Amino acid sequence: MAEMTGDRDYLEVRDLVKWFGDDRAVDGISFTVPRGDFLTLLGPSGCGKTTTLMSIAGLHAIDSGRIRVGDVVYTSPAEGLFLPPEKRDIGMVFQSYAIWPHMTVAQNVAYPLEIRKLARPEIDDRVADVLELVGLTDMADKLATQLSGGQQQRASLARAIVARPRLLLFDEPLSNLDLKLREQMRVELKRIQNEVGITSIYVTHDQSEALVMSDEIIVMSKGHIEQSGNPVQIYSSPTNGYVSNFIGVANLLKATVIEAGDDGFGKVELSVDGRIVTLDCRLGRGMERGSKAILSVRPENVHAEREQPDGPSVAGEVMQTIFLGSYVDCRIRWGSFEWKVLAHPRARLRRGEKVFLRFDAEHMLAVRP
Repeated sequence: MAEMTGDRDYLEVRDLVKWFGDDRAVDGISFTVPRGDFLTLLGPSGCGKTTTLMSIAGLHAIDSGRIRVGDVVYTSPAEGLFLPPEKRDIGMVFQSYAIWPHMTVAQNVAYPLEIRKLARPEIDDRVADVLELVGLTDMADKLATQLSGGQQQRASLARAIVARPRLLLFDEPLSNLDLKLREQMRVELKRIQNEVGITSIYVTHDQSEALVMSDEIIVMSKGHIEQSGNPVQIYSSPTNGYVSNFIGVANLLKATVIEAGDDGFGKVELSVDGRIVTLDCRLGRGMERGSKAILSVRPENVHAEREQPDGPSVAGEVMQTIFLGSYVDCRIRWGSFEWKVLAHPRARLRRGEKVFLRFDAEHMLAVRP
C-alpha cells in the first residue's frame, strides 16, 4: 500500500504498540520526522527507545500501529503489511561497530553496494567518496582490526551511508568510546549527517549527546513519550519533573502555585523545614492557582550573593565548592535542601560562608510533578 506524503512527515510512526510477553514495551506512541532531520529518542534503559528503533528497522514485528517512510508503509498489522528488514532501505550503525575483521575498510564499505550488484567503477567511486567524507581515505586498505575504536565507528558509518538509504538508524553508537573521543564523534556524526542529508533516528541515554546532535528530541519513559521538542525547548521548558531531572541538572523543589497570570508567569510558595519563600516564575502547561507543582531551576540560573538583594531571596550556607576552571560547582544548604549552584570563580565563595540566593523569574519554571 502506498500514499503520497510531504517532507514534513517523511517518517511517520503512529500509535505504535509492542509487547514482550506481559510487558508493554512501547505504549501507543506517535511522532513524525521531517525529511533530512536528526531525531533522538532519549531515555533510561527500559523506556522503549531501542524497541521503537528496532520496530522501524523491521527487526521487531509490532503488535499494532503503523510505520511509514515517504510513500511506503513499512508495517501495519491492521492492514496485513510487513516489509522485511532487507527491503526497507535502511542503514544502521550499532554500538558494537559490526564490521567484518577479515575485510579491509574499503571492502567493508563496499559490501552493501556489491550485494546490490552495482558496477565496479561505481562502487569504487562511491567508496572513495564516503571514505573521504568520514576521514578514512588513508585507511582504505587497512584491516578493520588495525583501526582504533573511533576509526571503526567511522567505518561502520561509512558502510551505513554508502548505499544512500532512506533512513539512517543509530543504536547508542558512541557508548563504547572514551569521553574525549565521544565528544569529538558527536560533532563529526552531526556534520556528516548534515552533509549527506539522510533522515536519522538516534537512540541514546546520554542527554549531552541528544542536546549536541539533535534537531528534535523525544524524551521517553516506560514506553510513553514524556515530551518532544528541539534541544532548547527540552532543556529550558521541560513539561514535568521527570524531563527536567533527566535533561541536564536541575534544582527540583515541591511548590504550590499561589498566583497565575495570563502572561505565563505566576508565583509559587516553597516550604522547607518551616522556611517559607514566595518566588516569581514561569508556569508550565496546566498550572493554575492551587496547583501542586515542581519548581525547576538550573544551577547556572541561581545567583549567590553576600549582600541580601532586593526582592525575594533564600538565605543559605555554602557546604561545598569544587573548582572546575571556568566555574565553581557549589552546594548551598537551605534547611534540609541543598541548592546546586554554578558560580563564577571571581565570586570566591568559601565553605561555611553565609550567602543569599537570588533568582530570575524567566529562568524558573513550575511544572506538573
